[in-house]
Amino acid sequence: MAASKKNCACCGIRKCLLCEDKGRLKKISQHTVEEEHTKAIQRYNFCNFCGRTFPKGQECLHQKDIEEDKIRLKGVTVIPDFVNEDEEQTIVTEIDKTIWKASQSGRRKQDFGPQVNFKKRKLKEKNFTGLPQFSKVLVERMWSMVPTLSDFQPVELCNLEYVPHRGSSIDPHFDDFWVWGDRLVTLNLLSQSTLTFSDEGYNTEVSVPMPRRSLIIVRGPARYNWKHAIKRQDIVSRRIAITLRELAQEFCEGGENHSVGSELIKTALSFQGKSLQVTMKDHEC
Repeated sequence: MAASKKNCACCGIRKCLLCEDKGRLKKISQHTVEEEHTKAIQRYNFCNFCGRTFPKGQECLHQKDIEEDKIRLKGVTVIPDFVNEDEEQTIVTEIDKTIWKASQSGRRKQDFGPQVNFKKRKLKEKNFTGLPQFSKVLVERMWSMVPTLSDFQPVELCNLEYVPHRGSSIDPHFDDFWVWGDRLVTLNLLSQSTLTFSDEGYNTEVSVPMPRRSLIIVRGPARYNWKHAIKRQDIVSRRIAITLRELAQEFCEGGENHSVGSELIKTALSFQGKSLQVTMKDHEC
């Protein structure tokens, strides 16, 4: 069922197909088009098999030190078929039982995590009840099957829905460095898509394929040196992204806010959580 305009949550320079015909966005849209034409962007593809980059329009040769591999995107891992078809359907069914909230740029979301004021660097734990029950099997699988995630302790899970009819996308951005740690982990469900990394200083983009049911790990240089985005044209059908985040070092052992971090981890890994949209609504009743 198509969404109505009242479900648009865009503001500022954000836009989607439900609102971009509004007068306030005409100048923004024109500026964006003109800006894109003035940039000579170098575009590369990422090979999920060997981890190398190669110019768009060419094929990866899976060779070390080839001349074309001038751009290295370090810190990205794509694990295909992290869940099977039956598991995917079960997870999506569980997710759709929870309230979806309209989000910017044509997306909808569900939040399981502490409320964060990024500008003031403050956390609110009051409405955080833990990660959702369905995610327990996913986290335990990460611990047992993915060596780089054996000590991963997520304290935030966000479900994001992308659909073509709303023009869903997310602009190039860095996830916050103050509260979130080194590893960003996303399970890509319902359709394949592409995660685009950009280094604006060098006008470079690298496209990382995200197969359906794959797990994507972003860490190190890919996390801190490259912005990441989902382009509108890369949403071909409904897509649900489950993203899990761990705490930054400040909230871990030895950090200034270690006690806060310990409590958040304990709550998160109880796997008894309701989304913030649900818990905040409950508190209003």
